[in-house]
Amino acid sequence: MGRDAPRRIDPAPSRLNYRIQRWMLTPGIRLGLRIGVPLCLAFAAGTAFWADEARRDALTGFIAEIRASIQERPEFMVKLMVIDGAGTNLAQDIREVVPLDFPVSSFDLDVAQIRDVITGLDPVKSASVRVRPGGILQVDVAERRPVVVWRTRQGIEMLDETGAHIDILTSRKMRTDLPLIAGKGADGHVDEALALFAAAKPLGDRMRGLVRVGQRRWDLVLDRGQRVMLPTTRPVQALRRVLAVNEVQDMLERDVASVDMRIGERPTLRMTQAATEEWWRIRNPDGDGQD
Repeated sequence: MGRDAPRRIDPAPSRLNYRIQRWMLTPGIRLGLRIGVPLCLAFAAGTAFWADEARRDALTGFIAEIRASIQERPEFMVKLMVIDGAGTNLAQDIREVVPLDFPVSSFDLDVAQIRDVITGLDPVKSASVRVRPGGILQVDVAERRPVVVWRTRQGIEMLDETGAHIDILTSRKMRTDLPLIAGKGADGHVDEALALFAAAKPLGDRMRGLVRVGQRRWDLVLDRGQRVMLPTTRPVQALRRVLAVNEVQDMLERDVASVDMRIGERPTLRMTQAATEEWWRIRNPDGDGQD
């Protein structure tokens, strides 16, 4: 080849270019160029936009206007509240603890919180709250039913079958249809008290109520101050024994102050003071009194 012949250009890339091309073809770099770079650019643009307080306020106001225009549409407005399953007084209490200013957007109603507030009322056993079509807030209430009146040193209350407080009474005469229990801790044994009242039905109007003694057992109180002192365990069975004897011998119609059934193997009768004095007088007709 002659000295003046043209030099041929090598088409192969240089070593540096080759390494750069191979580096650009690696998966991590390709992913970074396809996703990472656009994200960085978007982040930089967003940062520049939000750095201006006026632009931030304008965008926030625009979003708030759109949201308000949607939430305040007529189909999303709640116009009234309907309460089912509650008495007049309880319904009034519910409206007082849930003071909603109608109409109100359904988006502004926290249904779960409203339900929790309603179930927090003593007379409410359970409640469900939902928004019905037509803009109605529907409240369905299961109201506790009083089964006993509980007299304490603090006052008189009505309890349901679980012992839950329902309401306060100013006078026992307001609910003479309910049986009466008394004593500390009596509210924790309402189910047992109801069983005793059911067993004592043959006594009729003579029954005055049950008294919880020492937070351990019951005394059945009758008229004329008579008491049936029941044991800690199996009180219903003990009361039935007393009623069986009374049916045969009219024991409770006599001058008996109390019937002590606390020791099942040794029931004890205590006579009234007048009956005791008469017994001593008959026993000692010539004496001046008890020896």
